[in-house]
Amino acid sequence: MVVIVSPVLGLSLRPYTLADQSAVLRLIEADRLPGQPQPTPAMLTEALEGRSSVDAGWWAELERPAVQVAVDGSGTVAGVVSYAVRPKDDTGLLLWLHCREDARTADTLIGHALAELAPRPVHAFHFASALSQGLEALPVRHRPATAQALERAGFTGERLWRYMRADLPAPGLPHLDHVHVGPDPGGKHARRLEARQDGNLVAEAVVGLPVGGIGVLWWISVEPAARGRGLGRAMLGSALDVLTGLGAQEVILYVDDDAPPGDERDRTAANSLYESAGFTEVDRLYSYSL
Repeated sequence: MVVIVSPVLGLSLRPYTLADQSAVLRLIEADRLPGQPQPTPAMLTEALEGRSSVDAGWWAELERPAVQVAVDGSGTVAGVVSYAVRPKDDTGLLLWLHCREDARTADTLIGHALAELAPRPVHAFHFASALSQGLEALPVRHRPATAQALERAGFTGERLWRYMRADLPAPGLPHLDHVHVGPDPGGKHARRLEARQDGNLVAEAVVGLPVGGIGVLWWISVEPAARGRGLGRAMLGSALDVLTGLGAQEVILYVDDDAPPGDERDRTAANSLYESAGFTEVDRLYSYSL
C-alpha cells in the first residue's frame, strides 16, 4: 500500500519490494565512503532481513526490520529507510537510511520512522549493518543532510569513532618476528594475532577478513608491562602484512577517541601511531538518540 506523505513535497512512502533492489543499491552506493565495499544484492538481502556479521548479537535482539522507500512524482525511488523495534526494552532503532543527501527526503523518511516507532525512545545509527565493513554510526561530514535532519527531528548526536583508512601494502613499518595467527574466537570473519615473550602474551591484534579488497584492523593491544618497547608499532606492521597476504589492497580502522585527554580511554597515542603509519581520517562517526 502506498502512503502519501505530502502533496507539497511530492513524495510517497511504500514498503520496499524486490523491484526496488537496483534503485536502492544505487542510493547506498551514492553514500559509500572511501574504504567501504561496493554494496551487492547479497549485502542488501542480509540488511533487509536484519542480519549482520558485525554486531550480530545486537541484530538478533530486534524484530524483523521494516524497510520503506520514498518515491517522487515520477516514480523514482528517492530514498530508503530501515527501522525496527527491540522488544527487550521496547526501544525503536533507526537502522540505516539513504537519500542522496536530499534534505526533504531525509526529513520525510525520519518523520515516517518516528511515527511508526512512537511513543518509544528511539536510537539512530547505533550499530553496523551488512551494508558496510563495520560502520557503526553516521559519517557526519559525508552525510550532512541526514545529520541535520536528525537534529531537526529532535535527536542528539554523540561522537563515537574516528574512521581512518590507508593503502596496502604499508612499507616501512617494523614487524614482530614470531606472531601466531589463527581464527578469532569472537568472530568467524576475523583473524587474531598473538605475540608472546617467555611464554607470556605481550601484544595482540584482530583483523577482519577482506571484503572487496578492503580489510579491517579491529584493534591492537599491548600488555601494560610490555609497553614502551615499540611493540604496538611492530604489531601494526605485522597485522597489515597479514591483511595484505589475505588479499587486502586497503585497510580501515575505527578509533573510539571520544574520551578527553588524560582519561583511561584516551586514544592520543593510538591516533599518533596510526597517523605516522600512513592512515588518514575519512570522517567522524556519530550515533543519535531521541
